[in-house]
Amino acid sequence: MTKKILRDICKQQKLYLTPSLNDILYLHYKGFDRLENLEEYTGLRCLWLECNGLRKIENLEALTELRCLYLQLNLINRIENLESLEKLDSLNISNNYVKTIENLSCLKVLNTLQIAHNKLETVEDIQHLQECPSISVLDLSHNNLSDPNIITVLEAMPNLRVLNLMGNQVIKKITNYRKTLTVRLKQLTYLDDRPVFPKDRACAEAWAVGGLEAEKAEREKWETRERKKIQDSIDALAAIRQKAEEKKRQK
Repeated sequence: MTKKILRDICKQQKLYLTPSLNDILYLHYKGFDRLENLEEYTGLRCLWLECNGLRKIENLEALTELRCLYLQLNLINRIENLESLEKLDSLNISNNYVKTIENLSCLKVLNTLQIAHNKLETVEDIQHLQECPSISVLDLSHNNLSDPNIITVLEAMPNLRVLNLMGNQVIKKITNYRKTLTVRLKQLTYLDDRPVFPKDRACAEAWAVGGLEAEKAEREKWETRERKKIQDSIDALAAIRQKAEEKKRQK
């Protein structure tokens, strides 16, 4: 990743030849094995490094304006050297060899963390997430997580709204998985492959308090309200048509 190669890439992509003027840089699928010579690209807000041969996160100190960093499909085994990226909003480090989530608490506005297809296994491996309260979207899918106690870590994330745990053994080990997570993660609006609707949350909370009978009763309440809304809409439409027909007859 020499300065000349970086400038040639900018030229090919019709970006600015003055490095600091660029706010986005596409360096994916280039075969790079090391991050270097990015010091002049101080204006970058989005950096694509997907599908290279990178083994380490390094030499990003000058990129203080960076909002999005895409490092998926590399050979990285550790999260490190991100302290200077205070404005980073989204980090994708999926499909690497990371064994522990660490060194992210310095990213005070990090909203999205994608760390699917890595080597996370234990509660301790994800414990650091408790120190990252800004994270709202978390993708932990296709790791080796199997301990139901990971819920205690996820519960400590006050802004967690979107969570993906698909492809982990833990899904099979949490009794009533979807209802349990809906009840315990109070802000959750999307779990795995589908949304958590208000009706789902109300029914899950009823189940947590009174079991299947309470859940059934709550579901019937919602269905009754939904049928009433539909009927009210039909009646309103019929009234509008009737009024229009009356006006027509009067004319």
